[in-house]
Amino acid sequence: MTETQIAEQLVDPTKLHDYLSDRVEGEGPFDISRHIAGHSNETFFIGRGEHKWVLRRPPAAVYLPTAHDVMREYKVLSALAVTSVRAPKVVLACDDVSVIGAPFYLMERVEGAVIRDAVPKTIDDLTNRQLIGEELVRALVELHAVDFGKVGLEGFGKPEGYLQRQIRRWSGQLELATSITVTQRPVPEMWEVRDWLASSVPVSPAPTVVHGDYKLDNVMFALDAPARLVSIFDWEMATLGDPLADLGWLLSFWRQADDPPETFEGDLPRVTAAPGFMTRAELIDLYASLSGRRVGDLRWYVVAAVWKLACLLEGSYGRHLMGTTDDPFFARLEEGVPALARRALEIGKGAF
Repeated sequence: MTETQIAEQLVDPTKLHDYLSDRVEGEGPFDISRHIAGHSNETFFIGRGEHKWVLRRPPAAVYLPTAHDVMREYKVLSALAVTSVRAPKVVLACDDVSVIGAPFYLMERVEGAVIRDAVPKTIDDLTNRQLIGEELVRALVELHAVDFGKVGLEGFGKPEGYLQRQIRRWSGQLELATSITVTQRPVPEMWEVRDWLASSVPVSPAPTVVHGDYKLDNVMFALDAPARLVSIFDWEMATLGDPLADLGWLLSFWRQADDPPETFEGDLPRVTAAPGFMTRAELIDLYASLSGRRVGDLRWYVVAAVWKLACLLEGSYGRHLMGTTDDPFFARLEEGVPALARRALEIGKGAF
């Protein structure tokens, strides 16, 4: 199946044109192209003359519903539009699955670069590498400073018992995924990590809006110096909860030069191990200073982050086994998920 055929299975161009034609600016047909960099929700670039948008919809087959809830993503982005949080502006949402086969929403297209394996040359020097880390922390502190009651998000989540619910929820999703993947190979390490987390849950600080997937390649930087974070993406896992969960997630993806070699690179780019980037300890100190929160020992949060990633990827591996995804990355998860679980166990035993 060609890329065009796959894209048209996910977004019917004719139906989408009919739906959007009188709802957005511009005239004439729409240009539609699939963005294939991510492994979660499907993202499409939509153009009409000089106007540009981004469409987000769930993947064709969804194992883990809470990880692909685009309507939840639309709700939090709509609420944050009145704040200083660096997020794209939403245009519309559609929950009528007869249009493209799934709920979707449209948001503005932000220009810039997402940093994955390399920093854009225009901001790739020691000074700007330092600024990239600082901007990541500043933008996260801005998000965690939002008064969620004032922006209409007081019912967006249940902050009480957030960490315990995370363990229960992801345990359930792991069980769902492994009901498929166990036919290929078991992952006992995943349950060992879960038991460690459940037995040592920390006391949470006051709740905030939590992004749920905050990391370097889920934000965009302007292409001109000095390095500036212009937008935060991928809000489908946002809720109300423990802000240190976001910090732990960010740290779990942040490589530094003295880290041991990874047995599974997966979604763990090593670009931040280059000279000039902040260390994890420096990121933590800056967050504590700017937010005024006591952060303490963050090992639990980092272990939880690595385990949650492994749970999510186990669901993706299940999709691969069922033949419902064309992403070649998912085939590597047969060995990748157990490797992530072993990494989580090692972090729990010592420093990170």
